[in-house]
Amino acid sequence: MERSLTDAAGRALDPLAESPERAEFRRELRRLIERESPPERIRELDEAASFDRELHQSLARMGVLALGAPEHLGGAGDVRDQVVAIEELAAGPTSMAAFLILQYMAIQVLSPAEDGEPLRVLRELVGGGCKVSFAMSEPGGGTDAARAMRTRAEAVSGGYRIRGQKLWITAASLADWILLLARSADFERSPVDGVTLFLLPAGADGIRVRDIDTFGLHSVPTCEIFLDDVFAPREAVLGEPGRGFRQVFGTLNRERLNAAAACLGVARAALDYSVDYAGQREAFGSPIGAFQSLQHRLADGALALENARSLVVRAAEVEAGGGQADVLATLAKLAASEAAAGITQGGMQLLAGAGFSREYPMQRWFRDVRLWHFAPVSDEMARNYLGERLLGLPRSY
Repeated sequence: MERSLTDAAGRALDPLAESPERAEFRRELRRLIERESPPERIRELDEAASFDRELHQSLARMGVLALGAPEHLGGAGDVRDQVVAIEELAAGPTSMAAFLILQYMAIQVLSPAEDGEPLRVLRELVGGGCKVSFAMSEPGGGTDAARAMRTRAEAVSGGYRIRGQKLWITAASLADWILLLARSADFERSPVDGVTLFLLPAGADGIRVRDIDTFGLHSVPTCEIFLDDVFAPREAVLGEPGRGFRQVFGTLNRERLNAAAACLGVARAALDYSVDYAGQREAFGSPIGAFQSLQHRLADGALALENARSLVVRAAEVEAGGGQADVLATLAKLAASEAAAGITQGGMQLLAGAGFSREYPMQRWFRDVRLWHFAPVSDEMARNYLGERLLGLPRSY
Protein backbone atom coordinates (compact mmCIF):
# COMPACT_ATOMS: atom_id res chain seq x y z
CA MET A 1 0.00 0.00 0.00
CA GLU A 2 1.41 3.40 -1.03
CA ARG A 3 -0.30 6.75 -0.51
CA SER A 4 -0.29 9.62 -2.94
CA LEU A 5 1.74 12.48 -1.55
CA THR A 6 -0.87 14.94 -2.76
CA ASP A 7 -3.18 13.46 -0.12
CA ALA A 8 -0.55 13.30 2.61
CA ALA A 9 -1.99 16.17 4.66
CA GLY A 10 -5.62 15.15 4.17
CA ARG A 11 -6.37 14.54 7.80
CA ALA A 12 -4.00 17.09 9.30
CA LEU A 13 -5.52 20.39 10.35
CA ASP A 14 -5.11 23.25 7.90
CA PRO A 15 -1.71 24.94 8.36
CA LEU A 16 -2.12 27.80 10.78
CA ALA A 17 -2.24 31.36 9.42
CA GLU A 18 -0.75 30.34 6.08
CA SER A 19 -0.94 33.04 3.43
CA PRO A 20 -2.57 32.21 0.06
CA GLU A 21 0.83 32.51 -1.61
CA ARG A 22 2.46 30.13 0.87
CA ALA A 23 -0.42 27.67 0.62
CA GLU A 24 -0.07 27.66 -3.18
CA PHE A 25 3.68 27.13 -2.85
CA ARG A 26 2.98 24.14 -0.61
CA ARG A 27 0.58 22.64 -3.16
CA GLU A 28 2.97 23.24 -6.06
CA LEU A 29 5.88 21.66 -4.22
CA ARG A 30 3.76 18.69 -3.19
CA ARG A 31 2.82 18.10 -6.83
CA LEU A 32 6.48 18.27 -7.86
CA ILE A 33 7.44 15.73 -5.19
CA GLU A 34 4.69 13.33 -6.22
CA ARG A 35 5.73 13.60 -9.85
CA GLU A 36 9.51 13.31 -9.44
CA SER A 37 9.91 11.41 -6.18
CA PRO A 38 7.21 8.73 -5.97
CA PRO A 39 7.43 6.08 -3.23
CA GLU A 40 9.13 3.49 -5.42
CA ARG A 41 11.90 5.96 -6.35
CA ILE A 42 12.39 6.97 -2.72
CA ARG A 43 12.77 3.31 -1.78
CA GLU A 44 15.18 2.64 -4.67
CA LEU A 45 17.45 5.55 -3.72
CA ASP A 46 17.28 4.68 -0.02
CA GLU A 47 18.38 1.11 -0.66
CA ALA A 48 21.12 2.27 -3.03
CA ALA A 49 22.25 5.02 -0.61
CA SER A 50 22.09 7.40 -3.56
CA PHE A 51 21.44 11.16 -3.61
CA ASP A 52 18.63 12.36 -5.89
CA ARG A 53 20.48 14.79 -8.15
CA GLU A 54 17.52 15.15 -10.51
CA LEU A 55 15.21 16.24 -7.69
CA HIS A 56 17.88 18.64 -6.44
CA GLN A 57 17.93 20.36 -9.83
CA SER A 58 14.14 20.47 -10.01
CA LEU A 59 14.04 22.15 -6.61
CA ALA A 60 16.57 24.69 -7.88
CA ARG A 61 14.42 25.46 -10.92
CA MET A 62 11.37 25.94 -8.71
CA GLY A 63 13.32 28.36 -6.48
CA VAL A 64 13.24 26.14 -3.39
CA LEU A 65 17.03 26.33 -2.97
CA ALA A 66 16.86 30.14 -2.97
CA LEU A 67 14.43 30.51 -0.06
CA GLY A 68 15.85 32.99 2.43
CA ALA A 69 18.60 34.19 0.09
CA PRO A 70 19.07 37.88 -0.80
CA GLU A 71 16.62 39.15 -3.41
CA HIS A 72 19.37 40.45 -5.69
CA LEU A 73 20.55 36.85 -6.08
CA GLY A 74 17.11 35.57 -6.96
CA GLY A 75 16.15 34.76 -3.40
CA ALA A 76 12.63 35.02 -2.06
CA GLY A 77 10.66 34.16 1.05
CA ASP A 78 11.96 33.60 4.55
CA VAL A 79 12.14 30.94 7.25
CA ARG A 80 8.38 30.37 7.06
CA ASP A 81 8.77 29.26 3.46
CA GLN A 82 11.78 27.12 4.37
CA VAL A 83 9.65 25.37 7.00
CA VAL A 84 7.01 24.58 4.37
CA ALA A 85 9.61 23.20 1.95
CA ILE A 86 11.30 21.07 4.59
CA GLU A 87 8.01 19.63 5.86
CA GLU A 88 6.78 18.70 2.39
CA LEU A 89 10.07 17.06 1.44
CA ALA A 90 10.33 15.18 4.72
CA ALA A 91 6.91 13.62 4.12
CA GLY A 92 8.42 12.03 1.00
CA PRO A 93 12.17 12.04 0.27
CA THR A 94 13.24 12.72 3.87
CA SER A 95 16.94 12.66 3.02
CA MET A 96 16.47 15.65 0.72
CA ALA A 97 14.85 17.53 3.60
CA ALA A 98 17.90 16.80 5.76
CA PHE A 99 20.16 18.04 2.97
CA LEU A 100 18.12 21.21 2.51
CA ILE A 101 18.38 22.11 6.20
CA LEU A 102 22.14 22.27 5.69
CA GLN A 103 21.89 24.36 2.51
CA TYR A 104 19.64 26.89 4.25
CA MET A 105 22.24 27.21 7.02
CA ALA A 106 24.89 27.90 4.39
CA ILE A 107 22.71 30.55 2.76
CA GLN A 108 22.32 32.31 6.10
CA VAL A 109 26.06 32.27 6.77
CA LEU A 110 27.03 33.41 3.26
CA SER A 111 24.29 36.03 2.73
CA PRO A 112 26.35 38.97 4.09
CA ALA A 113 28.94 38.37 1.32
CA GLU A 114 29.35 41.35 -1.01
CA ASP A 115 32.14 40.13 -3.26
CA GLY A 116 34.77 37.48 -3.87
CA GLU A 117 34.52 33.73 -3.47
CA PRO A 118 31.75 33.73 -0.84
CA LEU A 119 29.42 35.70 -3.12
CA ARG A 120 30.19 33.42 -6.06
CA VAL A 121 29.51 30.32 -3.97
CA LEU A 122 26.26 31.79 -2.66
CA ARG A 123 25.13 32.61 -6.18
CA GLU A 124 25.86 29.06 -7.34
CA LEU A 125 24.27 27.53 -4.25
CA VAL A 126 20.88 29.19 -4.70
CA GLY A 127 20.89 28.23 -8.38
CA GLY A 128 21.69 24.58 -7.73
CA GLY A 129 25.18 24.87 -9.22
CA CYS A 130 27.00 23.75 -6.10
CA LYS A 131 26.48 22.07 -2.74
CA VAL A 132 27.88 23.13 0.63
CA SER A 133 28.69 21.09 3.73
CA PHE A 134 29.02 22.43 7.27
CA ALA A 135 31.88 20.95 9.31
CA MET A 136 31.56 21.69 13.02
CA SER A 137 31.30 18.56 15.19
CA GLU A 138 34.31 16.38 15.99
CA PRO A 139 34.97 12.96 17.54
CA GLY A 140 35.23 14.54 20.98
CA GLY A 141 32.15 16.74 20.90
CA GLY A 142 28.86 17.50 19.18
CA THR A 143 26.65 19.70 21.34
CA ASP A 144 29.79 20.85 23.17
CA ALA A 145 31.63 21.43 19.89
CA ALA A 146 33.42 24.65 20.85
CA ARG A 147 34.96 23.34 24.06
CA ALA A 148 35.84 19.98 22.49
CA MET A 149 37.28 21.38 19.25
CA ARG A 150 40.71 19.96 18.44
CA THR A 151 40.97 20.98 14.78
CA ARG A 152 43.57 23.75 14.67
CA ALA A 153 44.17 26.57 12.20
CA GLU A 154 47.75 27.81 12.51
CA ALA A 155 48.51 31.25 11.08
CA VAL A 156 51.23 31.09 8.40
CA SER A 157 52.41 33.39 5.63
CA GLY A 158 49.41 34.22 3.45
CA GLY A 159 46.83 32.35 5.48
CA TYR A 160 46.43 29.29 7.72
CA ARG A 161 47.38 25.63 7.89
CA ILE A 162 44.51 23.48 9.14
CA ARG A 163 44.94 20.08 10.79
CA GLY A 164 42.33 17.94 12.46
CA GLN A 165 39.26 15.80 12.03
CA LYS A 166 35.52 16.39 11.71
CA LEU A 167 32.85 13.76 12.34
CA TRP A 168 29.13 13.31 11.57
CA ILE A 169 29.24 15.88 8.77
CA THR A 170 26.21 15.81 6.48
CA ALA A 171 26.82 15.69 2.72
CA ALA A 172 30.58 16.26 2.87
CA SER A 173 31.21 13.74 0.08
CA LEU A 174 28.61 15.51 -2.10
CA ALA A 175 29.84 19.01 -1.38
CA ASP A 176 31.77 21.33 -3.63
CA TRP A 177 32.52 23.65 -0.69
CA ILE A 178 32.92 23.15 3.04
CA LEU A 179 32.14 25.70 5.74
CA LEU A 180 34.60 24.70 8.44
CA LEU A 181 35.20 25.82 12.00
CA ALA A 182 38.70 25.48 13.45
CA ARG A 183 40.37 26.79 16.56
CA SER A 184 42.84 29.52 15.64
CA ALA A 185 43.59 30.68 19.20
CA ASP A 186 43.20 29.34 22.73
CA PHE A 187 40.23 30.74 24.62
CA GLU A 188 40.46 32.58 27.93
CA ARG A 189 36.86 33.21 28.99
CA SER A 190 34.47 31.47 26.62
CA PRO A 191 35.19 28.37 24.50
CA VAL A 192 33.38 29.96 21.56
CA ASP A 193 36.17 32.55 21.31
CA GLY A 194 39.23 31.83 19.21
CA VAL A 195 37.35 29.79 16.58
CA THR A 196 37.56 30.91 12.95
CA LEU A 197 35.12 30.11 10.13
CA PHE A 198 36.59 29.12 6.75
CA LEU A 199 35.11 28.52 3.30
CA LEU A 200 37.18 25.78 1.67
CA PRO A 201 36.90 23.96 -1.67
CA ALA A 202 36.03 20.35 -0.88
CA GLY A 203 38.78 19.19 -3.23
CA ALA A 204 41.57 21.17 -1.57
CA ASP A 205 44.88 19.37 -1.03
CA GLY A 206 44.90 17.61 2.32
CA ILE A 207 41.12 17.09 2.63
CA ARG A 208 39.96 13.48 2.70
CA VAL A 209 36.32 12.45 3.20
CA ARG A 210 34.94 9.07 4.24
CA ASP A 211 31.26 8.08 4.12
CA ILE A 212 29.81 6.48 7.26
CA ASP A 213 27.30 3.62 7.06
CA THR A 214 24.29 5.02 8.94
CA PHE A 215 20.99 3.69 10.31
CA GLY A 216 18.80 6.17 8.44
CA LEU A 217 18.72 8.99 5.89
CA HIS A 218 20.57 6.78 3.43
CA SER A 219 20.12 9.10 0.46
CA VAL A 220 22.29 11.84 1.91
CA PRO A 221 25.74 10.80 3.19
CA THR A 222 27.03 11.34 6.70
CA CYS A 223 30.80 11.72 6.65
CA GLU A 224 34.10 11.95 8.43
CA ILE A 225 36.58 14.59 7.25
CA PHE A 226 40.35 14.40 7.71
CA LEU A 227 42.35 17.62 7.35
CA ASP A 228 46.05 17.09 6.80
CA ASP A 229 47.97 20.36 6.58
CA VAL A 230 45.26 22.05 4.48
CA PHE A 231 46.24 25.55 3.35
CA ALA A 232 43.52 28.20 3.64
CA PRO A 233 44.39 31.63 2.23
CA ARG A 234 43.33 34.70 4.19
CA GLU A 235 40.50 35.19 1.70
CA ALA A 236 38.99 31.89 2.88
CA VAL A 237 38.21 33.38 6.30
CA LEU A 238 34.57 34.41 6.67
CA GLY A 239 34.08 37.36 8.96
CA GLU A 240 36.51 38.20 11.73
CA PRO A 241 39.19 35.66 12.74
CA GLY A 242 38.48 34.14 16.13
CA ARG A 243 34.76 34.95 16.03
CA GLY A 244 33.53 32.24 13.68
CA PHE A 245 31.48 30.43 16.27
CA ARG A 246 29.58 33.60 17.06
CA GLN A 247 28.78 33.97 13.36
CA VAL A 248 27.29 30.48 13.35
CA PHE A 249 25.09 31.21 16.38
CA GLY A 250 22.70 33.05 14.08
CA THR A 251 21.92 29.83 12.20
CA LEU A 252 21.01 27.72 15.23
CA ASN A 253 17.40 28.84 15.68
CA ARG A 254 16.60 28.19 12.03
CA GLU A 255 18.39 24.86 12.09
CA ARG A 256 16.24 23.76 15.03
CA LEU A 257 13.11 25.12 13.37
CA ASN A 258 13.82 23.35 10.11
CA ALA A 259 14.65 20.13 11.94
CA ALA A 260 11.27 20.47 13.66
CA ALA A 261 9.63 20.94 10.26
CA ALA A 262 11.29 17.76 9.01
CA CYS A 263 9.86 15.89 11.99
CA LEU A 264 6.42 17.32 11.18
CA GLY A 265 6.65 15.97 7.65
CA VAL A 266 7.65 12.48 8.75
CA ALA A 267 5.04 12.45 11.52
CA ARG A 268 2.29 13.57 9.16
CA ALA A 269 3.13 10.98 6.51
CA ALA A 270 3.46 8.16 9.05
CA LEU A 271 0.21 9.05 10.80
CA ASP A 272 -1.75 9.21 7.55
CA TYR A 273 -0.28 5.90 6.45
CA SER A 274 -1.15 4.32 9.80
CA VAL A 275 -4.75 5.54 9.64
CA ASP A 276 -5.16 4.22 6.10
CA TYR A 277 -3.71 0.86 7.08
CA ALA A 278 -5.91 0.63 10.18
CA GLY A 279 -8.97 1.22 8.03
CA GLN A 280 -8.09 -1.56 5.57
CA ARG A 281 -6.42 -4.28 7.64
CA GLU A 282 -8.90 -6.67 9.24
CA ALA A 283 -8.61 -8.89 12.29
CA PHE A 284 -11.35 -10.85 14.06
CA GLY A 285 -13.81 -9.76 11.39
CA SER A 286 -13.31 -6.00 11.77
CA PRO A 287 -10.90 -3.30 10.58
CA ILE A 288 -8.24 -2.94 13.24
CA GLY A 289 -9.03 0.77 13.24
CA ALA A 290 -12.26 -0.13 15.03
CA PHE A 291 -10.27 -1.28 18.08
CA GLN A 292 -10.38 1.38 20.76
CA SER A 293 -6.78 0.93 21.87
CA LEU A 294 -5.52 1.61 18.33
CA GLN A 295 -7.86 4.58 17.90
CA HIS A 296 -6.50 6.09 21.10
CA ARG A 297 -2.91 5.61 19.95
CA LEU A 298 -3.65 7.27 16.61
CA ALA A 299 -5.58 10.10 18.27
CA ASP A 300 -2.63 10.69 20.62
CA GLY A 301 -0.38 10.88 17.57
CA ALA A 302 -2.64 13.46 15.95
CA LEU A 303 -2.64 15.48 19.17
CA ALA A 304 1.16 15.42 19.38
CA LEU A 305 1.49 16.35 15.71
CA GLU A 306 -0.83 19.35 15.86
CA ASN A 307 0.68 20.60 19.14
CA ALA A 308 4.11 20.46 17.53
CA ARG A 309 2.82 22.20 14.39
CA SER A 310 1.46 25.06 16.47
CA LEU A 311 4.87 25.57 18.07
CA VAL A 312 6.68 25.41 14.72
CA VAL A 313 4.35 27.99 13.14
CA ARG A 314 4.62 30.30 16.15
CA ALA A 315 8.41 30.04 16.27
CA ALA A 316 8.72 30.65 12.52
CA GLU A 317 6.57 33.77 12.76
CA VAL A 318 8.73 35.17 15.56
CA GLU A 319 11.98 34.31 13.76
CA ALA A 320 10.74 35.81 10.48
CA GLY A 321 9.78 38.99 12.32
CA GLY A 322 13.26 39.38 13.81
CA GLY A 323 12.18 38.43 17.33
CA GLN A 324 13.93 36.27 19.90
CA ALA A 325 12.92 32.75 18.87
CA ASP A 326 15.48 30.59 20.67
CA VAL A 327 13.10 29.21 23.32
CA LEU A 328 10.25 28.71 20.85
CA ALA A 329 12.54 27.02 18.32
CA THR A 330 13.83 24.67 21.02
CA LEU A 331 10.29 23.88 22.17
CA ALA A 332 9.26 23.23 18.57
CA LYS A 333 12.19 20.93 17.87
CA LEU A 334 11.62 18.94 21.05
CA ALA A 335 7.86 18.60 20.53
CA ALA A 336 8.18 17.67 16.87
CA SER A 337 10.96 15.11 17.32
CA GLU A 338 9.04 13.39 20.10
CA ALA A 339 5.81 13.44 18.07
CA ALA A 340 7.54 11.89 15.06
CA ALA A 341 9.32 9.26 17.13
CA GLY A 342 6.09 8.28 18.88
CA ILE A 343 4.03 8.16 15.68
CA THR A 344 6.59 6.07 13.77
CA GLN A 345 7.05 3.73 16.73
CA GLY A 346 3.28 3.31 16.92
CA GLY A 347 3.15 2.81 13.16
CA MET A 348 5.71 0.01 13.34
CA GLN A 349 3.64 -1.71 16.03
CA LEU A 350 0.39 -1.22 14.13
CA LEU A 351 1.77 -2.58 10.85
CA ALA A 352 3.45 -5.48 12.67
CA GLY A 353 5.03 -7.75 10.02
CA ALA A 354 4.38 -5.18 7.29
CA GLY A 355 6.30 -2.62 9.32
CA PHE A 356 9.26 -4.98 9.46
CA SER A 357 9.39 -5.18 5.67
CA ARG A 358 11.37 -2.81 3.49
CA GLU A 359 8.51 -3.00 0.99
CA TYR A 360 6.58 -0.58 3.22
CA PRO A 361 7.76 2.96 4.05
CA MET A 362 7.11 2.88 7.81
CA GLN A 363 10.49 1.35 8.60
CA ARG A 364 12.22 4.13 6.66
CA TRP A 365 10.33 6.87 8.49
CA PHE A 366 11.13 5.09 11.77
CA ARG A 367 14.84 5.06 10.89
CA ASP A 368 15.12 8.50 9.32
CA VAL A 369 13.51 10.50 12.11
CA ARG A 370 15.83 9.12 14.82
CA LEU A 371 18.51 11.63 13.83
CA TRP A 372 16.46 14.52 15.15
CA HIS A 373 16.30 13.07 18.64
CA PHE A 374 19.94 14.11 19.09
CA ALA A 375 20.55 16.62 16.30
CA PRO A 376 20.98 19.51 15.92
CA VAL A 377 20.61 19.42 19.70
CA SER A 378 19.77 16.37 21.78
CA ASP A 379 16.38 16.17 23.48
CA GLU A 380 18.19 16.16 26.82
CA MET A 381 20.16 19.32 26.05
CA ALA A 382 16.99 20.94 24.74
CA ARG A 383 15.37 20.30 28.12
CA ASN A 384 18.43 21.68 29.89
CA TYR A 385 18.21 24.83 27.78
CA LEU A 386 14.50 25.23 28.47
CA GLY A 387 15.06 24.71 32.17
CA GLU A 388 17.44 27.67 32.18
CA ARG A 389 15.98 30.00 29.54
CA LEU A 390 12.25 29.30 29.89
CA LEU A 391 11.91 28.36 33.56
CA GLY A 392 14.72 30.44 35.05
CA LEU A 393 16.38 27.48 36.79
CA PRO A 394 20.14 27.24 37.41
CA ARG A 395 22.21 26.27 34.38
CA SER A 396 22.76 22.50 34.42
CA TYR A 397 25.49 22.13 31.79
